[in-house]
Amino acid sequence: MIQIIIVDDDCLVATSLKTILESHEEMKVLAIGADGSDAIKLYQEFHPDILLMDIQMKNVNGLEAAAEILKYDPMAKILLLTTFSDDEYIVKALKIGTKGYLLKQDYQSLLPAISAVYSGQGVYGTEIVSKIPDLLQKGIEFSYDTYDITERELDVIKLIAEGFSNKEIAEKLFLSEGTVRNYLSQILDKLELRDRTQVAIFYYQHR
Repeated sequence: MIQIIIVDDDCLVATSLKTILESHEEMKVLAIGADGSDAIKLYQEFHPDILLMDIQMKNVNGLEAAAEILKYDPMAKILLLTTFSDDEYIVKALKIGTKGYLLKQDYQSLLPAISAVYSGQGVYGTEIVSKIPDLLQKGIEFSYDTYDITERELDVIKLIAEGFSNKEIAEKLFLSEGTVRNYLSQILDKLELRDRTQVAIFYYQHR
């Protein structure tokens, strides 16, 4: 049973989403909230498998709530469902570590997206996916010096972005795996990121 919390400031939308999801016998909606502050409280209370949340809401928006929840629980599976494909929203959603970004008009993809996120996959709607390569290429006048990233750490970042494992990076740079892990830990700390996936995203954003 996939346990879900829905947060949307439109009561009709939230209720409709609950009906859609609970038409699937393997899904159960634990609670409904109306803004980001509700999302934070409900997540901490219920610890759902999936948090399905709108972005534009009064008081605390969905991105702010997602960032706060991911600080509390870095393994939280948050799927954003919104009417907006704003570039800034998409980049921020990727950067903070949400598991998906779907447009509300893409309702037919909702159930498969929930199942995919539950199994650990990242899910982005067709319109969003088409934007990601261009968005991740942006990074004007950026310097890693700002973050005190060394030349060797930048070598590690580039190889992570190319999809190499710690073992493969160690072989390419003639280092031990332990040294690569130490570099990765330093990189995450300096860039204030959570995992190697975010390192790769950060690299392509600023290349």
